[in-house]
Parts: sequence; C-alpha cells; structure tokens
Amino acid sequence: MSTSRSTWSKVLFFLALVGPGIVTGSVDNDAGGITTYSVAGATYGYNMIWTLIPAFFVLLIVQEMNARMGIVTGKGLADLIRENAGVKITFFIFVGLLIADIGNTMTEFAGVAGSMQIFGVSKYIAIPITAFAVWVLVVKGSYNIAEKIFLIFSAALLSYIVSALAGKPHWGQIGMAVVHPQFPVNLGSVSLVIGLIGTTIAPWMQFYMQSAVIEKKLRIEDYKYTLIDVVVGCVATVAVALFIMVACGSTLFANGHGTLITDAKDAALALKPLAGALAGQVFAFGLFVASIFSATILPVATAFYVCEAFGFEAGIERKWKEAPQFYILYTVILALGASIILIPNIPLISITLWSQQLNGILLPVVLICMMLLVNNKEIMGRYTNKRWMNIVGWTTITVLIILSVILIVLSL
Repeated sequence: MSTSRSTWSKVLFFLALVGPGIVTGSVDNDAGGITTYSVAGATYGYNMIWTLIPAFFVLLIVQEMNARMGIVTGKGLADLIRENAGVKITFFIFVGLLIADIGNTMTEFAGVAGSMQIFGVSKYIAIPITAFAVWVLVVKGSYNIAEKIFLIFSAALLSYIVSALAGKPHWGQIGMAVVHPQFPVNLGSVSLVIGLIGTTIAPWMQFYMQSAVIEKKLRIEDYKYTLIDVVVGCVATVAVALFIMVACGSTLFANGHGTLITDAKDAALALKPLAGALAGQVFAFGLFVASIFSATILPVATAFYVCEAFGFEAGIERKWKEAPQFYILYTVILALGASIILIPNIPLISITLWSQQLNGILLPVVLICMMLLVNNKEIMGRYTNKRWMNIVGWTTITVLIILSVILIVLSL
C-alpha cells in the first residue's frame, strides 16, 4: 500500500511540475515549422527525415541545459547574457532576434489565415478575433491558466498522426531514406536543411524554456522530473515533425505535386484528393491549433527576453502596472504580426521560409552564449556541463556555421 501511495505521489508531483518542457517542445511545431516540414516532404519525399535524428539529440541537450541553468541560477538566459557579455553585445544579439521573432509571429497569423480559409472563414475575420483572444489570455490570465491551455494545444498536435497514416506511408522506404538519403546539394536543399534545423531548434525557444522554469519556481530537487518533462517535449516535437513529413512525402511527393506546395495550407488542400477529405481537414486543424498556440507564446517569449535583457520587469504573473514595458512590447509584436498579414498580396511563403532560415543563422550565436554560460563555474557551481555535452554542443555550432557559410556562398 505504501509503495502504491509513493508511486502515485510521484506521478502527481510530476504532473504538477510538467509544462515547460512539453509546452516549449510542442510550440516549436508552429506554422513556420509545419510549412517547412510540409515543403521538405513534398519536395524531397522521405529524404529529409534523417535531419530529425540529429535534431532530436541536439534539441534534448540544449533544452536540458536551459532547464538546468534556470533551476540553478534562478535567472533567465537573457539576464545571464547581459550580465556576462555586456549591454552592447546584448543589444546587437537581441535586435536580430527581435526582427526574426516579428517575422515568426507574422508566420503564425499566416497559419491562422490559411487554415481558416480551408474551413471557409475569411482571414479578415479569423485574424482579428484570434489576435484579440490571444491578447486577453495573456494580459488578463495567469501563468497557471495559460499553461493548462497550452498543454491541451500540445495534445491536439498529435492529430498529424491521422494525416500521415491516411497517406498509407511505405515504412520500408522511410527506413532506407533515413539510412541513405538522396537529394541534390544546391541552394534549395541547403537552405531547407538550415530551415529545418532553425525551426526544430529555434533560438527563441531557449529563452522561453528558461523563463518558464523560473515562472514555475522549480528547484534543483525537481530536476529529475523536469528532465522527464524535457524528454517528453522533445519526443513530441520530433514525432509531429516526422508525421508531417511522412504525410506530405507519401502523397504529394509520390504523386508529383511537390512543386505545387508553397505553404502548409497548400499541403492541406492537396492532401484532400490524395488521402481523403479527413486527412486534409485534420492537417488544417493541426495548422490552426499550432498557429494559435505559437501566436500566444512567441510574442510572450520575445517580450520576456527583451525586457529581461535590459532590466525591465517581465512575466505573465505580473500585472500591467507592475511590468508595463513587457505588456506594451508584447502588444506591439502581436499587433504587428497580425496587421501585416492582413495586407493584400503579401508574400507569405517568402516571409515564412526567410524567418526560419534567419532562426538557423542566429542559432549558433545563442548557442555559443549558452555554452559559455553553462560551463562557467562561478554561475553554475558543480552543475556545469559534462564533457560529452560540450562535444555535442560545439559540434552543432560548428555544423550550423558551416551550413550558413555554404548558404551564403551558394546565394552569391
């Protein structure tokens, strides 16, 4: 009886702590990510799925470092960067991140518009209503309420499994493509690989993860439960990405429709005649949920780390009068992202892919800062990185820099 009670108490304790890892991992599959995964599957079939394997391990290590730094220091990543790198370097880093995140927020509202068009709702109705609902949730709600809603959104993203299975994928071919992928090395494929990495391990995620750990007031005694939370979140991230690429690779690429796909909405529409109306509608529903999910969190994360970097109060738990700079910046980012998408004939796909590529290019800068901080014994004490973590971290940074250089050279 005592053993049973002990087990249940641990489960309940984990459920009380769960959130930062799963939410951060799930929100990574936003409209930009879904578009990037859809284009990869439609254009190259199963041949880009291999990127998800190294991305999973890197994502897991990076998110674990974030959680550990937040628990040990009680400070956000932006705060630590400012304290150790100085205001000037912090300013230039965060200007680039702010520009990328405004583009990312626009992408989320493009996802809302595209998914609602499939269900016959005009973007001029869907976007204002969504933006207002998201604003009210953040400004008038609390972190605990918001987190529960976010966890429901996370579960809804598993709907992509239905779309993937409806396409009747060839699992043997998927296995072969992972072991021996075949695709041309050119500007398109290299930029897509960078985009896949940038959307799977987005720079802003690192700031949100650490701030979420702080908002939840986790301690080092909670670390093992937080680690499980992080692992589950990373598995969910990569699983959703896998099923999106499988869904598009099994249908759109196999039927020669790859060149017709420019965004996630196109993928949802194209799936209907190939895998059935249900597959297309479920795909569109997943896009809608992911877009609202990320349109809520991304501006919050951006406002949080910008305010934190320059010493302003920030956080959903604070009232407007306690953190005016945080809520004003959040409102501006949200309003910009929503209003720009309402402009007629705006190039949505260019904005989406550009923002994901910029994420991939900025990621090494953020990771370098993280690696220096997490290995600083004055900051982390005995909780610095193990050697194998440093090997993975610095190898990832090197690969990303090489890919970025190749992208620039191919562009020229």
